[in-house]
Amino acid sequence: MEKKVPLPPRWLRGFAEVQVMAAGWDLRAELTAPQAVRFLRSLPKGARSTVWAVPAGRDLRLSATGGRGGVCLSGTGRVATLLPLLRFAKALRVYGPADGSATASAWELELPGMRYTLAVSPQPARGFSGEGQVLDDLATDEAAADADVIGMLLTFQPAVELGLLTDRSGLPLQRVRAALTQLGTAGRVGYDLHEAGHFHRELPYDRAQVAALNPCLTAARNLADSGAVRLLPAGQAEVTTDGGVRRVGLADGTCTCPWWFDHRGSRGPCKHVLSARIASRLAVEATP
Repeated sequence: MEKKVPLPPRWLRGFAEVQVMAAGWDLRAELTAPQAVRFLRSLPKGARSTVWAVPAGRDLRLSATGGRGGVCLSGTGRVATLLPLLRFAKALRVYGPADGSATASAWELELPGMRYTLAVSPQPARGFSGEGQVLDDLATDEAAADADVIGMLLTFQPAVELGLLTDRSGLPLQRVRAALTQLGTAGRVGYDLHEAGHFHRELPYDRAQVAALNPCLTAARNLADSGAVRLLPAGQAEVTTDGGVRRVGLADGTCTCPWWFDHRGSRGPCKHVLSARIASRLAVEATP
């Protein structure tokens, strides 16, 4: 018997974050079944250990430091769900960013008739829901309306081809990507690492829910609407808040707020950067 249950907001945020992050990952290594068994069993037993899986020929080796092409695995115990499936596996594929940074990764087992993909967040205590990678796309004024257009086109194809969506919608590629992010916030779009493309799925979509799921975005829009942003020359801005005036770099996303000093952009832009970018776009649109 099926029982409908409400999806926790963190799950919905995580759907969108994983989609956006995964679209920037590449295949870093592909191991045969025996190689996969050997590598996974060599991982440190400590559940919170952090290692890098670095390509070595056709194999993977463990390293204590990152490097280009390496994949970070923070909390080695989190891939334990792969171990019972190894006896059925044909191959193990590892996906991650090309720069080998300490970020999320994905581990995919090729099984008979199916693939099992495990996405691992940057740290054991750090879920995907707080990564903030979707905020820049959601902050655009056109994203919600564009999502309605792209959403209607999705009903005709299970797989999502960006070029085809661009042609059919008449929207630039950047706006199509932002619309897919908007749809991904409600779980209607995912990203298939093996196929290197988006796919369509149907979960309830509520445009009004996007703002509730992203309070940082709501706060940024409130700052922009209230006139708290002052645009300066050379791509700089000042944002006046209750905590003081924050100096923002529009291009690199830097800010003088405690959030930026703590995370340095690894958790997405802060509300001050977002508000300045929103105000900057509005200023460009208002220019005759």
